[in-house]
Amino acid sequence: MLRFTAAAQAAALFFQEVKMTDRSFYDETSETVTLTAGESARVDAYMASGADISRSFAASLCDEGRVTVNGKTVRKNHRLSPGDVIEFTVPGPEPVEVLPEDIPLDIVYEDADIIVVDKPRGMVVHPAPGNRTGTLVGALLYHCGDSLSGINGVTRPGIVHRIDKDTKGLLMVAKNDLAHASLAEQIKEHSFDRKYHALLYGTPKEESGRIVSGIGRSPRDRKKMAAFPVGTPNTREAVTEYRVVSSCKEISYCEFTLFTGRTHQIRVHSLMMGHPVLGDPVYAEGRKSYGLSGQALTAYHIGFVHPRTGERMCFSCGDGEDMDGIREKYGL
Repeated sequence: MLRFTAAAQAAALFFQEVKMTDRSFYDETSETVTLTAGESARVDAYMASGADISRSFAASLCDEGRVTVNGKTVRKNHRLSPGDVIEFTVPGPEPVEVLPEDIPLDIVYEDADIIVVDKPRGMVVHPAPGNRTGTLVGALLYHCGDSLSGINGVTRPGIVHRIDKDTKGLLMVAKNDLAHASLAEQIKEHSFDRKYHALLYGTPKEESGRIVSGIGRSPRDRKKMAAFPVGTPNTREAVTEYRVVSSCKEISYCEFTLFTGRTHQIRVHSLMMGHPVLGDPVYAEGRKSYGLSGQALTAYHIGFVHPRTGERMCFSCGDGEDMDGIREKYGL
């Protein structure tokens, strides 16, 4: 089982200086950030360097009274001393209006309670800044009308779990609140089966294994997630099993089983092994893309208990022409 080295433990100490609490797993909310000053500096300058935000944005947060030092509101020119604790709140993005869009859906299964779709690589699940149209949610609203659960609000109707924009594969969608609550509980209790196929750079040393770590936001790049020792503050435990299905000199074709569902879990754990996912624009930047427009990762299998009938249901899908083409070319 793959765990952490002493070097990773040292990295975790740095991570603890930046504590970020996401108040909701799904909802677009504000984010609370805590920094511990390591030197004397202006508070807005220290916020900018410590939390990867612009200095002007840090100053505006101070002007709005959103910044405290040792529990007291401060101005942007406040001078910090080593050991001071800075806390501030970054407002969440404004909700966007989601309109139905006539986008074809690859529907694997549908009944009155659930719909299982095979999302193509390159499609965003729900609207976000920079991706307000062409989303799976827009397509679902057109197909399902008002028959989607409302638990996750107007921007994410029916969405129980997500996969990344450039990951292809199966998504289970709830068509009413009863189904949503049941499926969400299965995910929480880890009784919801999720298996992925991935192409990796190189081949893991062991043909199969179990990876256990904490996963949290990277302290150096807030757009990335990173692996840390289990128990590191503000991380969540992530458990993945992998199996090498086939390999050649350059790349390998692997199956991953998720026992938890953390953001970028497979992508981060593959990087932790030293074999990132082929074409990953975030965690394998600058490496040969093999003609891929995104990471070679497919959510090919899901299994769950139907929320109304209690029947165990399993669905699978293909990896897509891009991954199939690479496998064929390299004999995988």
